[in-house]
Amino acid sequence: MITKKLGYLASTAIVATMAFSGSAFAQSGGDEIIVTATKRETTLQATPVAVSVTGEETIEKARILDLNDLQSIVPSLRVNQLQSSQNTNFVIRGFGNGANNAGIEPSVGVFIDGVYRSRSAARIGDLPKLSRIEVLRGPQSTLFGKNASAGVVSIVTAKPSFDGEGYVEAGYGNYNNITGKAYVSNALSDNVAFSLGGGFNLRDGYVESAVGLDELNDRNRYNIRGQLLVEPSDSTSIRIIADYSTASENCCAVTNYQNEGAFAAISALGGQVADANDPFALVAYQNFDAVNELDDWGTSLHIDHDFGAVALTSITSYRNNKSFFDTDADYGTLDLLASVYSDSDIDTFTQELRLASTGSNTVDWMVGGYYFTEDVQQDAGLRYGSDLANYLDLLAGGPGTLATFEGLYGFAPGSFFSDTTRMNEMFTQDNTAWSAFGTVDFHVSDRLTLTGGLNYTNDSKSTSGITDNNDAFSNLDLTNQLTVFGAPLPTVLFGQAFTANTGLAPTPTNIAFIESVAPGTSAAIQAGVNAGILGLEGLQFQPQFLAFPNAVESAETDDDKLTWNVRAAYEVSDNINVYASASTGFKSSSWNLSRDSRPFASDAGALAAAGLLPNNYVPATGRNFGTRFAGPEEATVYELGLKAKFSRGAFNVAIFDQTIEGFQSNTFLGTGFVLANAGEQSTKGIELDATYTPVDPLTLTFAATFLDPIYDSFVGGPGPNGTVADLSGEKPAGIPTTSLSTSATYTHDFDNGMTGFVRGDWQYESEVQSNEAISTLTGAEDAFRTVSTVNAATGLTLENGFSVQLWARNLFNDEYITTVFPGVAQAGIINGYRNAPRTYGVNVRKEW
Repeated sequence: MITKKLGYLASTAIVATMAFSGSAFAQSGGDEIIVTATKRETTLQATPVAVSVTGEETIEKARILDLNDLQSIVPSLRVNQLQSSQNTNFVIRGFGNGANNAGIEPSVGVFIDGVYRSRSAARIGDLPKLSRIEVLRGPQSTLFGKNASAGVVSIVTAKPSFDGEGYVEAGYGNYNNITGKAYVSNALSDNVAFSLGGGFNLRDGYVESAVGLDELNDRNRYNIRGQLLVEPSDSTSIRIIADYSTASENCCAVTNYQNEGAFAAISALGGQVADANDPFALVAYQNFDAVNELDDWGTSLHIDHDFGAVALTSITSYRNNKSFFDTDADYGTLDLLASVYSDSDIDTFTQELRLASTGSNTVDWMVGGYYFTEDVQQDAGLRYGSDLANYLDLLAGGPGTLATFEGLYGFAPGSFFSDTTRMNEMFTQDNTAWSAFGTVDFHVSDRLTLTGGLNYTNDSKSTSGITDNNDAFSNLDLTNQLTVFGAPLPTVLFGQAFTANTGLAPTPTNIAFIESVAPGTSAAIQAGVNAGILGLEGLQFQPQFLAFPNAVESAETDDDKLTWNVRAAYEVSDNINVYASASTGFKSSSWNLSRDSRPFASDAGALAAAGLLPNNYVPATGRNFGTRFAGPEEATVYELGLKAKFSRGAFNVAIFDQTIEGFQSNTFLGTGFVLANAGEQSTKGIELDATYTPVDPLTLTFAATFLDPIYDSFVGGPGPNGTVADLSGEKPAGIPTTSLSTSATYTHDFDNGMTGFVRGDWQYESEVQSNEAISTLTGAEDAFRTVSTVNAATGLTLENGFSVQLWARNLFNDEYITTVFPGVAQAGIINGYRNAPRTYGVNVRKEW
């Protein structure tokens, strides 16, 4: 059992570390790493929380351009790139969601200089001078005011300098990758300094188009960021930050991991899709170029004032994010879907205010408040393609099948699934949240500190959704609606099948006669008819949408929660700290702002009584009912940790048992997303990280995460082929049992003042299933992921500040899937996204 393995590793790690507590341990040399994980500046080793810190030097040497690259050196962090450039999913310790839906905020909060980014694009290239990146593992709701139930990624940039400094940098890599960055900072007066930086990242796509279109997965990004630092006195600091970034890209390429089922119909019509026998081929089959446009800007005001015994911090921010994407979501050369697009506009305002004690006290404290308001507007939709009707004809039974049903219901020929069929959606969400929090550190002795914290959060959302849908076939109630014969479809089809099988008219007398001769014939015919109707219902992709709010559905949620944290930290010696903690986290309800939003079955009776149900909603069977929103997530974690430092390194270990009740699962099942609360998901695990310098020029690092995740309860989970399954007791997809990261960096100082370095790092993830919804399909073994990726870099820096760097990411061209999903309206086809191939290049830089 892996749980026993984790226990064994934990005890072994602690014993091994304790063994160093004697003469081998001395005061660690070198610079201390400063972190603000607890919203106070402390050293990394003295911070009693599970946090990974990546500094500026590592970011530059490892060629980490965005948060997707960061996961190569932080094994507890996983970043998934999804349907478009702006859709990114962050996961810490196996917990995380968001992306692909403007109504679903992430469980992992991303903060840049203390400002919450509610919709995170996976890149840090727009931050020209970083100080560090802190990855806080486990619930952080006590100190971070919004949606941090799984963890926090906190990015800290450098403040402007009063001493003139700056750099210019240019780079070139394969796939015609051209990059440029520049940064300058200096004093404007004795108490005013500024910084200004910007850059661009341009690259051809690394995926070829099979039909002669542009390459996919390119880069076309620009950014600029400015800061003004005003220090009118020794006790006051005012920092103003403004930034703007833009991107316009052809993303994201899709490959195939299984071609069965609907693949036969696609081939019969002359269509092509990616070769499932070679899923890592860098070839895509979309029949038009995807559009991904992103404009993001914001400004923030940071005020710090020291009153003496109390320090005040205020952070005010406003941000606007506009994004648009349009893609060929059938991912083949047939024109099944002519367009699937989304156009969103998000305005966010935040205000945080904190008061904290200063100096050395028996009791240190912090109190604060946080206010958040956000306005989301999203217009989205889809249009059917010119080949869809012929494709569905084959799936329904053969050419002419749809025309038969058009006649049965009195529609003109060509009405069903024509290329004039479209669905336009309009959604809004107004979100207001506020929280009050406080922490107390009681220093019982010089070595023992007890900490307690509370956070009360109230989060209210008001939403609306309406669509314009002219899909005539999806609006039919195939079971109950009358046909042109004045009878419902099951009756008509039974009569036709009865005549075809017996040669007799379907009169009561003839039916009774056949039953007397061959009992069960009528039931068998009816069963065949019902199965055929069920298959036809599977083609009703876009039923009429029930707009909200309405007389039954308020389209509002109002959540509140008191979260807490308790911790005991003990300094065993000057070099060894241990801690034990328990904490809770909270994430508010998430709304399904998409065409897949459906009324709850519990509202069916009231909606029917009010006459609000569209034609094809069937309360008796639950057809076309689902979820409007997923309720709050509530996290609990129990953790034991040890942090140790010695003369040539440091060693940290954390053992945890983390549970999220009501985990918000958003899974694509082939024709739509299912947003649902998992009853309970838990993960037990151990995290290790170590740094060792055997000789002064050489630094070795090692980090490992061992996880034992499980759905303790998930009755309404996604099943294969669009079904609903009971996943209780199953392992969640996408969470590797073992994640490792190790690196070696060798530096050398030459006699002429030149310095050089060589660095390599390795990332490993054990085999893991990528998606619960495809786990039982034939060929599902192709949808498992194993990661073993090596990155490398080397560089020289001259005494005059000029430097050159050679770098390679995914040096040995490791190939794996990042995530998979059922083919869009193509049962039997599995699509997915693969990782980036080997990239390499050279950078030159001049610093002053």
